[in-house]
Amino acid sequence: MRETNPDLVRIDDTGTAHAVSRSASQQLRARKGTFRLMPSPPHMIFMRHVRDDGKRDEQQGAVLKLGGEVVTRGALCDIVALISHAGWRGELIVFDGENARSIFFDSGNVVGATSNAEGERLGEILYQFGALSQEQVAQCMALEGKRLGDAAVELGLISREKLFALMSKQTEEITYKTLLIGDGMYYFLDRFDESRLAARTNLRANALLMEAVRRMDEINYFRERIPSDEHIPTKTSKKGEPAEPVRKVFAQIDGELSMTDLARRCEMSIFDLTQAVFQLCQSGHVQIRPPKPTDPIAIVETFNAAMRIILRTVEQTDREKAADLRSTLASFASSSGVYDALFIFAGPEADGSVKTERVVTNIAGLAGDDAIPSLAQWLYEYAAFALFAATSLVSKDVEQTLSRQVSELITPLQQTNTSDDGSPQSHVSIYIE
Repeated sequence: MRETNPDLVRIDDTGTAHAVSRSASQQLRARKGTFRLMPSPPHMIFMRHVRDDGKRDEQQGAVLKLGGEVVTRGALCDIVALISHAGWRGELIVFDGENARSIFFDSGNVVGATSNAEGERLGEILYQFGALSQEQVAQCMALEGKRLGDAAVELGLISREKLFALMSKQTEEITYKTLLIGDGMYYFLDRFDESRLAARTNLRANALLMEAVRRMDEINYFRERIPSDEHIPTKTSKKGEPAEPVRKVFAQIDGELSMTDLARRCEMSIFDLTQAVFQLCQSGHVQIRPPKPTDPIAIVETFNAAMRIILRTVEQTDREKAADLRSTLASFASSSGVYDALFIFAGPEADGSVKTERVVTNIAGLAGDDAIPSLAQWLYEYAAFALFAATSLVSKDVEQTLSRQVSELITPLQQTNTSDDGSPQSHVSIYIE
């Protein structure tokens, strides 16, 4: 179970520090040794590792040149701009929750980057850009004593030239993700160990910074049409070929691949792919549909999101009307013979949502092997009825917005209840006396 406050340390009246949690204790044990208490503001403590005599030497770690808290998105752009302008050599380490990223600088250039974040390790980058399959990545990782990239070249899975190009891409992507962090800690150390660079790149820090700022501005704009990387682009009936820059992407769209999968097929970064698909949406060649929920938990959470919007919208219009809607939904549930069993010990709550884990347990007992299509159908029908009942309780303008928001959410539930050829899947009908 995840600790509620994993990093707390308490200092008592005697000045003794006590780790409050197991995680904090582990972190302190990993730093066993002598530390010097450095001057700092009253609300902060800063210590650095030193020799037993209190003196600092080369073995006690690099000098901290900059450091601080990140509390707003884009704040790290100023730090990178300063490092680049000053031409410093060193390592920028940024902690974002459990993720740790390092960017290595030398004379205004980014010469490498590392990350333990999901999707940013080399094997994942090689897979994302279509260079290796997941099986080939696993094959490379199985070679002991070899770096993954060297193993891929040795096995003949990729050329040294393409590997280097994709390692440069990895450095770029890590840098962009780092600059987007809005909550964390950063430290700039005045040196780094060259052996930590799997490949030395030579990317202008200012150019990367400008590209990161552009991405920050544009991604919010793109998200209005393409809400997530799991959404699925589909071709429309518009005739004619799209413009040349996005024709390659258009040719690969089959109505089944998500944005993530399409990026891999096109050997593009997810941002570049999103930019291309957005252009196709603007030209009318492509439309975006939500992904199908693939497991019971995702289905229930999609349903809950729709129901919260419906109840909240009616509640804002008139509380008495919201009470009437809840009563109407209770009658609908009782009359169908399904929902009393599906929702037993699960709600619905006042906001229209149900307890996810309880519903997942209930559907397993009710529908067995048909759990996913049956659950998707029943929750889709319930939410569709709730929307139908709610539209008569709100104004025309509110009705249009509500219908659009809820339809976008529950359409994937309807899709989940159909087979690959578009025909309805079989489901179990249950009636409780």
